[in-house]
Amino acid sequence: MYLGIDLGTSALKAVLVDVEGRVCGQASRPLEVSRPRPLWSEQDPEAWWQACQGAIADLQARHPEALAAVRGIGLSGQMHGAVLLDARGQPLRPAILWNDGRSGPQCAELERREPEARTITGNLAMAGFTAPKLLWVAEHEPELFAQVVHVLLPKDYLRYRMTGELVSDPSDSAGTYWLDVARRGWSDRMLAATGLSRRHMPELVEGSEPSGRLDADIARQWGLPPVPVAGGGGDNAAAAVGVGAIARGQGFLSLGTSGVLFAASDACQPDPDNGVHTFCHALPDTWHQMAVHLSAASCLTWIAQVTGGDEATLLAEAERASADADRPEGPLFLPYLSGERTPHNDPHAKGVFFGLTPSHDRAALAQAVLEGVAFAIAEGRDALAATGTSFETTQVVGGGARSRYWGRILAAALDLPLTYPLGGELGPAYGAARLGRLAESGEDPAAVCTALPVEETVRPDPALTVRYRARRARFAELYQTLRPLFRQVSD
Repeated sequence: MYLGIDLGTSALKAVLVDVEGRVCGQASRPLEVSRPRPLWSEQDPEAWWQACQGAIADLQARHPEALAAVRGIGLSGQMHGAVLLDARGQPLRPAILWNDGRSGPQCAELERREPEARTITGNLAMAGFTAPKLLWVAEHEPELFAQVVHVLLPKDYLRYRMTGELVSDPSDSAGTYWLDVARRGWSDRMLAATGLSRRHMPELVEGSEPSGRLDADIARQWGLPPVPVAGGGGDNAAAAVGVGAIARGQGFLSLGTSGVLFAASDACQPDPDNGVHTFCHALPDTWHQMAVHLSAASCLTWIAQVTGGDEATLLAEAERASADADRPEGPLFLPYLSGERTPHNDPHAKGVFFGLTPSHDRAALAQAVLEGVAFAIAEGRDALAATGTSFETTQVVGGGARSRYWGRILAAALDLPLTYPLGGELGPAYGAARLGRLAESGEDPAAVCTALPVEETVRPDPALTVRYRARRARFAELYQTLRPLFRQVSD
């Protein structure tokens, strides 16, 4: 039995997976995001640990025998977050999250200090990355910055609480902007550009390798022996391990809080100028590219909250309304509630409804949200295609994968067949369990990280694809027209 723990933005999930790949138990605890100022997004690391303890307690109560049989643990988590520890190993402030946009000016300063930054990291400096956050702290909280002894990523803070070890892995660390992604190691030049050195950084191990063992006291509390804890991975790399996207031509679309179009590769192929992420994979000698959209399923959650409905109801209303040929064309929606990365790299971008009339109802708003997210992801696919990346298989994972209606919209907007794997909604947590298995067993990753059975394939509707080309063009024009105004609103 293997335990996978995924530290998401809205929830921490834990799953128990047996040697046959069957899920034998799962638990989840919710998390809240604090937004004390415009562009800010923070969480309390202690809340992560309490959520982890709570999820394990739930597994103990409901699946005691399966939990006691665990032989390895894997971790995955939200990327880019800055957890700043003092000399006692205590957090100095709330963690600054991946969708925090305050450090836009520091991105330019970082690339000014290190002109070879894009060559070293294979990426464009973005406000969500960890390194610009540290420049912001140094500028705006200098007394606190002077106390920083260690910098950890979110999942690695959980590891620290579980094992006492300061360790990370290349897939998660690639999103810090301190990693030499091609060489899979820390860059002294990038660290120096933020006033840090290797002594501030955790040790690196591959995602499928052991990073330490569960602390004896924690192990007793959880009812386990001191089992190995794998290096683990960033959430998307772990999700790829979970669905078997580990080789060139394999990829997936993740519809979680954010939206990610992921393509595995056997080489480092950077294209920073188009906002494409090039990161290490969670397995040795593998890399991946990503088009990242900061708001995806979170847009549906948001519109449900502001209209007083629930997500399932809105999806059903939108689907029923779409069957009415006499309905007027709906509004357009720019899904940039937290800014955007690929291809715009614009932390100031905002969400927008355009073209509203008195004839539009809640279903029209929901439909616009579903289409807007799809159009943004289609722009990301174009950015990946510009690098020569293509998809032989594209699986849909994450909470948004529950809606096949949204799948039809996405397939038409992307003009790409989408497959829905059984268990794909478990995503990173399932992949983390596979990494925990590899760390304990030393098996060949190709034998463990296989594709999941396909539940359904959604193919593009040719008529809808043609209709969406015109709407996508207006969608793109709308963003370009409003882009200068977004910064004025933020300023």
